[in-house]
Amino acid sequence: MKIKQLATVALTTLAVSAPVAADLVFPSLSYRTGPYAAGGAPLADGYADYFTLLNQRDGGIGGVMASVPECETGYNTAKGVECYESTKGDGALVYMPLSTGMTYQLIPKVTADDIPLVTTGYGRTSAANGRVFSHVFNFPANYWTGASRIINSIMEEAGGDISGKNIALVYHNSGYGKEPIPTLKALAEKHNFNLTLIPVDHPGQEQKSQWLQIRRERPDNIIMYGWGVMNQVALQEAANIRYPMDQMYGIWWSVTENDKLEGMGSHGYKGATFHNVGSNYPIFSDIQKYVTDAGLAAGDGSNVGSVMYNRGLYAAMLAAEAAKTAQNMFGVKDVTSGQMRDAFEVLDMSAEVMAAAGMPNFGPAFQVSCANHGGPGLAAIQQWDGNTQEWKLIGDFEAPDMEVIAPLIKADSEAYAKENNITPRDC
Repeated sequence: MKIKQLATVALTTLAVSAPVAADLVFPSLSYRTGPYAAGGAPLADGYADYFTLLNQRDGGIGGVMASVPECETGYNTAKGVECYESTKGDGALVYMPLSTGMTYQLIPKVTADDIPLVTTGYGRTSAANGRVFSHVFNFPANYWTGASRIINSIMEEAGGDISGKNIALVYHNSGYGKEPIPTLKALAEKHNFNLTLIPVDHPGQEQKSQWLQIRRERPDNIIMYGWGVMNQVALQEAANIRYPMDQMYGIWWSVTENDKLEGMGSHGYKGATFHNVGSNYPIFSDIQKYVTDAGLAAGDGSNVGSVMYNRGLYAAMLAAEAAKTAQNMFGVKDVTSGQMRDAFEVLDMSAEVMAAAGMPNFGPAFQVSCANHGGPGLAAIQQWDGNTQEWKLIGDFEAPDMEVIAPLIKADSEAYAKENNITPRDC
């Protein structure tokens, strides 16, 4: 499918032996329907629009046009696996499933198929260990580094000491929501704070009992790992009990334009992020000229510059830079998925590279290596400004507590290797 044909489609299964497409193929496992469509649609728009921009402005990547076949998953793990199987034989270079559930299912598949899996800001955190997870990359930050960055912010607000404080984790009762629990338990032990775990079942519309508990226990801070309607309901419940919004933090899937109340209701609400906010970057004028004004936008244009659109844009930029790296490494234009994997493993996202892409300081600078597929885990803090009705970055991209996180990554990845008879690579 060419880039101009970006409507959501149900792709038929293709044989693995199908001929490789002439384009550089970046499948989009989107979810424009279902309970999380409000977040999935702008993500898919940003991802597609970036490659359209490269095609229209630059003639593709290294002279080869990019193709973004889109397969609708509805944020359903089984459907996501079907989409992977139906698109991988068409020259797929990389997958970004945008779902922790799909990530867990696809890890063994992409490893066997020699296709890189990039799970920026989600998925299995211990995949940062490249010795065990050869084909999975979760730079520049993951759920554990995000949790650590939030705790660091809470400590800064408290003058460096949070001993005796009560912190509640309100989380989506799924693999995604449970991801930060080991890290938060370890951090609670290190810093002597009390951690309360409060699960919310999918999709998250019913939270009365959870917020009755919060009203009764009145934790000093709340950390939310939510998604979709769960976030909106949680914020409304917090407002109902007059919980101070500036003491409430969300992970990056809980701090979007959808995750707010009307007016000043969410003023002060904070969250972790691994990329910048807003549209004050050179790339957006190019998107307006070459994509939106040309009638080639994946959506109606209303999402441009939003948190989730920016996240899709950022993900596409990482994939495109890996393709350029692979072309230079191997001296070919039509790179393979295996060559893309090798390129991701040496990816150098310097400030200069991001500036050249029209996205200066859009995300933290980082490098990838054989042993470290997660980068340094840098994350920033953003806050909702009820006066201007927009997210603003209030904290720099800072390092997490790797003294706590590194041993957790090592232990979990080595356990996975043992369970799956994987011999860790010698990096």
